Amino acid sequence: MRFAFIAKHRHIWPVSWLCEVLAVSRSGFHAWLSRPTSIREIHDAKIVAAIETSFKISDRTYGARRVWRDVLEEGLACGLHRVERLMRINALRARPRRRGKPRDDRERSVIADNLLDWNFQADRPNQKWLADFTYIWTAEGWLYVAVVLDLFSRRAVGWSMKGNRDASLVMDALMMAVWRRGKADALLHHSDQGSQYTSEQFQRLLADNGITCSMSRAGNG
Repeated sequence: MRFAFIAKHRHIWPVSWLCEVLAVSRSGFHAWLSRPTSIREIHDAKIVAAIETSFKISDRTYGARRVWRDVLEEGLACGLHRVERLMRINALRARPRRRGKPRDDRERSVIADNLLDWNFQADRPNQKWLADFTYIWTAEGWLYVAVVLDLFSRRAVGWSMKGNRDASLVMDALMMAVWRRGKADALLHHSDQGSQYTSEQFQRLLADNGITCSMSRAGNG
């Protein structure tokens, strides 16, 4: 089956690389190519085609057991372990089902006044920074993306991405902005009241860099 995987993917990756990764010899692969296809290999190819169809229809959410049932419904006799093996060899791994949107129920430590007061105009760089984060559904689950925007240029000056949304997510974005722009005098950092921004760690980071904190109510940037 390793040789079959190499044959299927050799137009994407070099054969030498595939052989090395799968711990087989190139001579053995070429010898396999030249010999007649066995009845079992022909049957495996039919099963793989049915597996891929089931996997595609489920939008890559079906695990081996549900795929196996679809294969049986196609009239192809095989066991569950065979389906599991063929899915593993062909890198068909179910992704997690999308869950409800994440909620922020964590405790708010520090709440600052809204010093920005809806005045989104800036006279110079590093006068007003606007911070927020969002989330994107991926095959591995939620990906959180935090951004710091300079209101003078309307350009992102710092950002970070993580698989969780703790305080380090927004701290990393702020530190990138500080690293790229340097410490500024009279800099205002505005965000909502999300627990990441109200955390003691983030507030301490603002204070250490001489940045004034401004907040609007949670979820209202």
